[in-house]
Amino acid sequence: MHTSLVDCQLEYEVNSPSHFLFNIEAAFHAGQEVQEERLTITPSTKVRNFHDERSGNRFFRLDAPKGVLTVNYHARVQLNAVHVPLHLDETPVTAVPDEVLHYLMPSRYCESDSLSRVAQQLFGKLPPGLQRVKAIEDWIYESIEYAPGFTKSTTTAQDVFVQRVGVCRDFAHLGITLCRALNIPARLVVGYVHFEEPPQDFHALFEAWLEGRWVLFDGTRSAPIDRLVRIGSGRDAKDVAFATIFGNISLRRMAITVDEGDVPAESPATDAAPTTQATEV
Repeated sequence: MHTSLVDCQLEYEVNSPSHFLFNIEAAFHAGQEVQEERLTITPSTKVRNFHDERSGNRFFRLDAPKGVLTVNYHARVQLNAVHVPLHLDETPVTAVPDEVLHYLMPSRYCESDSLSRVAQQLFGKLPPGLQRVKAIEDWIYESIEYAPGFTKSTTTAQDVFVQRVGVCRDFAHLGITLCRALNIPARLVVGYVHFEEPPQDFHALFEAWLEGRWVLFDGTRSAPIDRLVRIGSGRDAKDVAFATIFGNISLRRMAITVDEGDVPAESPATDAAPTTQATEV
């Protein structure tokens, strides 16, 4: 078992009354347990919380008046070790569960139909299963340059394949796309993880459905997969954006810290229920 202490601070300049949808809380997921958490919002405002029962993704919504909005999420999360066998088979399309089937389809950032021929040329002749997905992960790591600032929020997997440059979400989108083009269900996973070199940021990986289970892969190889505090999973970045904003705002500051190891609890009496300075609806 491993414990991580996560702190996420977001500060916005709200130029006119706006509505926010946040996805920054640790997900309800079998691989992790939220031991304690705290959500602080300034100025105090009404918050509506909800979660997706199938994915475990958690969200909260709020209306912000003009001025400065500060959101701080703090959590202590225990991560449970997950053993991945050395060999896992691909699942035939006919046996893919109904709730997983949509992870085979092209999506906003993952044009698996457009890259189908490329995927077949690069990986179609490899033995199917875990090792083929690892080959996709290896190819991305070796072929795509990690360089912030060269891509933008509208960059797709096809753009990344052509430009051969991107950041973690671009690497993940490409991995998802190549998997789907080979009839392997795949999805985006985002979370918190400690990076050896600053700055700390949200991290994106991809997950492939193999032999009835989801398995994580990271084409950037920038952080240990088993230390990821999962925030959410979805078809692509549209499903798991850390903030979706309806209004005229600008992000003034984002600060993320992840402390690893045997982090002591702040109080032995603290349970896993979140506390907040906002008024919940």
